[in-house]
Amino acid sequence: MNTDTVFGKILRREIPAAIVFEDERALAFRDINPQAPVHILVIPKRAIAQLEQVAPEDEALLGHLLYVAVQVARQEGLDSGYRLVVNNGVQGGQTVYHLHVHLLGGRMLAWPPG
Repeated sequence: MNTDTVFGKILRREIPAAIVFEDERALAFRDINPQAPVHILVIPKRAIAQLEQVAPEDEALLGHLLYVAVQVARQEGLDSGYRLVVNNGVQGGQTVYHLHVHLLGGRMLAWPPG
């Protein structure tokens, strides 16, 4: 598995990030190009390139990423709502091939998104 992504470098502390949450399985940090007043990325510490590549043994980790996103949303005071997004592949808009959940909030979000 390729861990030489920008997120792998953040996990190894080779490049800085504004970390808002960390435990043994996940890391959450502020996006450097925010698309909303609150834009945080939640990533697994184990490198999975994209959602399309998850295996049955990843089920608990996927649930944990969503649980972390909810906890971070509460921590950020997103009481009025927020959006969670996972981009998968080129046509899904994925640009970093390390699975990640976008937590977006702090303003009214339009639908459809793009």
